[in-house]
Amino acid sequence: MKVTKTPVNDVYVIEPQVFGDQRGFFYESFNAKKFQELTGVTDEFVQDNHSRSSKGVLRGLHYQIQKSQGKLVRVIHGEVYDVAIDLRKSSSTFGQSYGLLLSEQNHKQLWVPKGFGHGFLVTSDSAEFLYKTTDYYAPEHERSIIWNDSDLNIDWPLDGHMPLLSDKDKQGVLFKDAEVFD
Repeated sequence: MKVTKTPVNDVYVIEPQVFGDQRGFFYESFNAKKFQELTGVTDEFVQDNHSRSSKGVLRGLHYQIQKSQGKLVRVIHGEVYDVAIDLRKSSSTFGQSYGLLLSEQNHKQLWVPKGFGHGFLVTSDSAEFLYKTTDYYAPEHERSIIWNDSDLNIDWPLDGHMPLLSDKDKQGVLFKDAEVFD
């Protein structure tokens, strides 16, 4: 497993060692001991989530203001542009985001720590997205920042098209008005 720090504090790109031949491939998608040794993250995962979305679907930018969740995210089918944004006022990278392509081909994963907003845009015909969380889903604490906030200036690869959004995501607030973490 290879772990790469990103320019945003505490966000890591995880690349598993993939063993492949003419039959296909095998890789260890998660190993708690290695993950902790390489990242220093000691949080325990309590929930796994799986979503399937069509091309152009944008989910996010979501977070839970209480019962904050760390997320380890990956794609098992298709490709997405994945984004994490630092919502911790005490962080030197507060308000900064990091984005990258996650796909079934590159097998990359992204560690999104507690105190971050998270979202993704499906760039392939469809995508299946898996993520482990460090706390349970708590809808009463869920918040959403609007995907196209000009203060965040996220460079979504939209190719001139508008994304498909849920009604909830259409109601996301501006970053300047969002509840954030200390």
